[in-house]
Amino acid sequence: MSPFRGSIPFTQESTQFRFNVADQVANITFTRPDKLNALTFEGYADLRDLLHEIPSRGDVRVIVLRGEGTAFSSGGDVHEIIGELLKMHSHELLDFTRMTGEVVKAMRECPVPIVAVIHGIAAGAGSVLALASDFRIVSRSGKFAFLFTKVGLAGADMGSAYLLPRLIGLGRATQLLMLGDTISAEVADKFGLVSVLVEDEEIESQLNALVHRLVEGPAFAYAQTKALLSRELDMSLSGALELEAMTQALLMTTEDYAEFYKAFSEKRAPTWKGR
Repeated sequence: MSPFRGSIPFTQESTQFRFNVADQVANITFTRPDKLNALTFEGYADLRDLLHEIPSRGDVRVIVLRGEGTAFSSGGDVHEIIGELLKMHSHELLDFTRMTGEVVKAMRECPVPIVAVIHGIAAGAGSVLALASDFRIVSRSGKFAFLFTKVGLAGADMGSAYLLPRLIGLGRATQLLMLGDTISAEVADKFGLVSVLVEDEEIESQLNALVHRLVEGPAFAYAQTKALLSRELDMSLSGALELEAMTQALLMTTEDYAEFYKAFSEKRAPTWKGR
């Protein structure tokens, strides 16, 4: 936990999703299964604020993002968001679109690894939340749909036109963002959108294995790796090399780096402390 804390307590719960921390894992579960976990205005805001807070807690090494029921998330609620947006003025619309972008920004800047668990549909904003995660464990029943053009909006939303081409290439990203078609887990895996493709009945065991590896691993090294992956996307080679050199020099002063050498010399597995 950061020593620089104020008096405001950490979030314990949300009315928009189920949230709990156990064994250094922050579990965020969308809980509107009757609406395929469609997001609301408050849901976006709660997720944004929680992601800003989690790095300061000190008791979280992994974030797991998932949906209850038969879907991950179908995106923004048609009536509670789209219907209401039609009543708003331009400055209010810009406030909303900026807020949704802030959720993705918070996900990418959060030093804690984020694992999205995809079963059923991940559509619209739901597909972008999966895209912005660090890992996507997808069951064979999983589906993706970047369907913004199908509601009359640009396919570029919440950073999708920035992130998706960098993950799967410009050609595939153009296909998904422009046409807005739903693709199966197998196609998503072929495109490179899937981290781990599993049978439906194996998704929990695969999730637990990845979460355990991340929790027990060198958390500070993971955080710096995530930061460099994000920051170097738009850097020159010389700038990236300098940033990596400075980061590695910093990490060479850490307890974990010394622990590796000690463990190697003693012929045992390292005990990572994340510092």
